[in-house]
Amino acid sequence: MRLLPLLAATYFMVSGGPYGLEDVIGFAGYGRALLLLLLLPVFWSLPTALMLGELSAAIPAEGGFYAWVRRAIGPFWGFQEAWLSLAASVFDMAVYPTIFVTYLSHLAPAVAAGHKGLAIKLAVVLLATLWNLRGANAVGRGSVWLWFVALSPFVALVGFAAWTGMHTQHAPMRPPAQLNLSGAVLIAMWNYMGWDNATTIASEVENPQRAYPRAMLLAALMVMLTYLVPIAAVAWAGIPPERFSTGAWVDAARLLGGPMLAAAVVLAGSLDSMGTFNALTLSYTRLPYAMACDGLLPRVLTKRLRNGVPWVALLVCATCWALALGLTFEKLITIDLLLWGLSLLLEFAALILLRVREPGLARPFRIPGPLWVVVVLGVGPAVLTLFALWTAREEQAAGMPAALFALLLAGCGLPLYMIARKRTPPAAVAQ
Repeated sequence: MRLLPLLAATYFMVSGGPYGLEDVIGFAGYGRALLLLLLLPVFWSLPTALMLGELSAAIPAEGGFYAWVRRAIGPFWGFQEAWLSLAASVFDMAVYPTIFVTYLSHLAPAVAAGHKGLAIKLAVVLLATLWNLRGANAVGRGSVWLWFVALSPFVALVGFAAWTGMHTQHAPMRPPAQLNLSGAVLIAMWNYMGWDNATTIASEVENPQRAYPRAMLLAALMVMLTYLVPIAAVAWAGIPPERFSTGAWVDAARLLGGPMLAAAVVLAGSLDSMGTFNALTLSYTRLPYAMACDGLLPRVLTKRLRNGVPWVALLVCATCWALALGLTFEKLITIDLLLWGLSLLLEFAALILLRVREPGLARPFRIPGPLWVVVVLGVGPAVLTLFALWTAREEQAAGMPAALFALLLAGCGLPLYMIARKRTPPAAVAQ
């Protein structure tokens, strides 16, 4: 996979476009939403992109962040890193078929209702599985095309919004009647997360030491721009923020450009969800494969096709993701964010420890500055993860606070590691 497909795949693994961002507007209003989406990357995305750039260039191994944490802190914490990411993937991967159906329901409610909606979600999982069986190159090339298709309606939407704004009497920009700033922050964090997912396919990337740092930094800038520009445009057009909830870009397109633009946004939003699910399938399935190669999971997961696809790991992951499709959108992103945030803290710990323990490690890309600069970079993501844990105490999942549910799920990594270690040769564990 070369730079452009890697960049497109990274973009989809993190964002894919403004789809799924509507609740930030509905919860916070335009002014706060724009400020939040402008400042959050400074403390959340940029430190993460820099950290991933250094580690992926220094250790371009299959399994990515799992391999880094295992090397820096040991096999136990490497296993915990992989477990947190795989557990998060169950909730993360159920989001995108849900968004797919939500967008479709704005255009054809009957098609997406009840069992039909579930059937469509399962079709998304099946299609991504079949696409991934064709290999990393097929996913990367497809991501490039889906990238242009998914964003093209927003070029038209921004144009219509600018024209409408120039011919509209603007009322003062007020916050929504029911302000939910903490909810807006959580959704914005979710829309800016997932940067490390692209690193699990390092052995399938051409010149990863050079490609990864460039892809991470370019993707961070592109994601921020594709969030800020459409929101600023619809704010300028004067659409009330209360009208925005998941899937509301369709309604905005219909209001500004008519039914044809609305249909284009539905189609692009569906393809965007498909592209994100497809790219993340490529990423997550390399984790159980890498763990199985280390003896921490059954050896059957190491089976690969001639094109390098770990097909058994792919089928197992797809089955688990399909079983989580009944959860609601809000619960999905809360649990996903909490688990991913905890795994992110382990990655920053690996960055710091590798600086201390392996100062001579070749780092084609290195974060400028001494060790304390690296430590400071991790403060923003750590504080925001703690904020997400605190906020999620009020969200319910499985009959308990979502934060407690996420922590209990994270804690399952300990007994699972003990089980895995019993069946692993001592030499493999020590590596």
